[in-house]
Formats: sequence, structure tokens, C-alpha cells
Amino acid sequence: MSGTQILDSLLGISQLLHADQERELDRRGLTTSRTHLLWVLYHGGPQTQVHLAEAIGVTPRNVTTLVDALDATGFARREPHPSDRRAVLVQLTERGLSIMETMDAEHTALGSDLVAGLDAETVQTALQALAHIQERLHLLIAEHDHRQRERTEIG
Repeated sequence: MSGTQILDSLLGISQLLHADQERELDRRGLTTSRTHLLWVLYHGGPQTQVHLAEAIGVTPRNVTTLVDALDATGFARREPHPSDRRAVLVQLTERGLSIMETMDAEHTALGSDLVAGLDAETVQTALQALAHIQERLHLLIAEHDHRQRERTEIG
């Protein structure tokens, strides 16, 4: 299989996963960004909005908008910070915790279903190959960005 075939397969898988994710999130009244924030809260516990902004790579203003929406829909809420009266903590509500537990279980089940029928050695080989591809992609993107910045500085 050529590199182009692998890339085409990865693109196809990415499109399938994205479409399925969008369908499931829409069914639950969520967006990708809101779910990302909920996922961080689910795995990391209550956090300040500043920490959430850093964790999901957005501006504090953007996090405020996301938290407002999650609060309005009952997935998360703001609580006073126990030791910093200037800060608030964002935490999951019961509804948010329930949906994240369900999504976590579905995530685990899908992972198992995807490799069903493959032996352990094949799964390990696939993991190593995908890790290599991911590492190469990060490197290639960084190199491309560096070349683009150089062109901009020269031009």
C-alpha cells in the first residue's frame, strides 16, 4: 500500500468519524467545542475558565461564551472558587456528568468494536504505525509553517 493510499484511507476514516461525531453531538444538543470543554472537566474536575481556555486552546472570552451556553443548557455551572474569591470554578452538573459518562462508555465501546477480529499483534502494529504517521504529520506541518513564515519575512 502506498503512502497516498494510506493518506486516502486516513482521510476517509477522518470524514466518517467527523460525520458520526457531529450527528451524535447534535442529537444531544452539543457542539464539538462544548463537548471538548465538557471532556476536559470530566477528566480533570472543576477548573477555572483561564485553565479551561489553556486546556482547549481558545481565548478566555471564547471560554466564557462556551460556559454560558453549557450553563444555559444545564451541562455545567459556575461555582465560587473555594480559595480565590476573584475566580470561579466551572464544574459539570448531574446532567453533564451523566452525558459524559455515557459518551466515555461509547468511546470505549467504539474503540473495542473497531479492532474486533484483529489479534493483539496486529493491533500493536497498527498503533505503532499510526503513532509514526502522527509524529511525521506533526513534523511536516511544523516544517511547512516554518517555511511559510520565512517566505513572509523575506517577501
